[in-house]
Amino acid sequence: MLEKDELTALCALNKALGYVPAAGHALLSRFGAAAPVFTRKSAEVREALGHYRDFAEQLDGKLLDWARQELERMENGGFRFIGFGDGDYPSLLAECEDPPLGLYFNACSPPAAVFEMRPCISVVGTRDLSPYGRDWCRRLVLAMGEASVPPCIVSGLAFGADGIAHRTALECGLTTVGVMATGIEKVYPWQHAELAAQMVRTPGCAVVTDYPSGSSPVALNFVRRNRIIAGLSRATVVVESKTKGGSLITAKYACDYNRDVFALPGRTDDVRSAGCNSLIRQRMADIITDPEDLVERLGLGKTARRRKAGLETLLGRKYGADSPLIPLALVVKGHPGISLEGIVRETGWTWPEVQERAAILETDGFLETDILRRCTIPTKIS
Repeated sequence: MLEKDELTALCALNKALGYVPAAGHALLSRFGAAAPVFTRKSAEVREALGHYRDFAEQLDGKLLDWARQELERMENGGFRFIGFGDGDYPSLLAECEDPPLGLYFNACSPPAAVFEMRPCISVVGTRDLSPYGRDWCRRLVLAMGEASVPPCIVSGLAFGADGIAHRTALECGLTTVGVMATGIEKVYPWQHAELAAQMVRTPGCAVVTDYPSGSSPVALNFVRRNRIIAGLSRATVVVESKTKGGSLITAKYACDYNRDVFALPGRTDDVRSAGCNSLIRQRMADIITDPEDLVERLGLGKTARRRKAGLETLLGRKYGADSPLIPLALVVKGHPGISLEGIVRETGWTWPEVQERAAILETDGFLETDILRRCTIPTKIS
């Protein structure tokens, strides 16, 4: 945890320099921390700010007084302000070139349980989703819900793709983070107030923003919000986007941060897919053709459906779909370490049948047995 004076100074700098975080980080680099900024001579601060020297006039005692009151408002409201450099600050966001100087946080779980326990994947798209986009948005998040490594879904709490991504994540047991373009005490659009409340009371989920309390959802705020969505996430998935929209901005930020970007292709004459098609054409995004394939390319392992079907498919190609070797292998997959006697009991087959079929699978590399004849499926196959 940061010292109170340092947290107060970061809160003050975040208010004054939120739209130009590079200026704030220049001050941190020059003075080693935020608190000294408010004790140094104005000339030193102006010099450290460089091109942003005009902001020096705002960095005064009145701003610090505001920050003290802001932190008190956060505590009274059940919120938290996490300053840059705090151990609870999201590690992926801290790696970006322009991370916010602080992040307002609302959740029932500690920050580490939200940002560090699972890989964060952002799912974004237009507010005006087509039926095709709605269907694919749900399918993609549901597939991630079946992944070997379940992710945390990050989005912007807006209408369209954002709302569907958040709701589907909650529905299938994934955690989810909503990044807002308003103060932490407001939810925009207001129709998503209950969705945000559900996220806040669900373990592992959160609502965050870098805007001070009282901030309204003006258009410029959403651009700043989009960089945080990209910065929190290992990868960004764009479902549908027009040629000009927040989703494209998020994707471009993700590219700048050297994060993976994936886009769902659409009809060439559909304006809601024009942005995605452009990302794919410019090789700024990889194409999405299959939910299960996307899960694997995101580094989340395989979905439950593919984990089950993978072994069956391999054996079916090798021995035929009706081969009795397939149910034997599936018994072993479901009971790792099972003995041959156990397989006899599970299947009702005779000892010679089980012994012969196990030998075939072992010879072909689909089965492994140890010195006690306990059976397992090789990891590279299962």
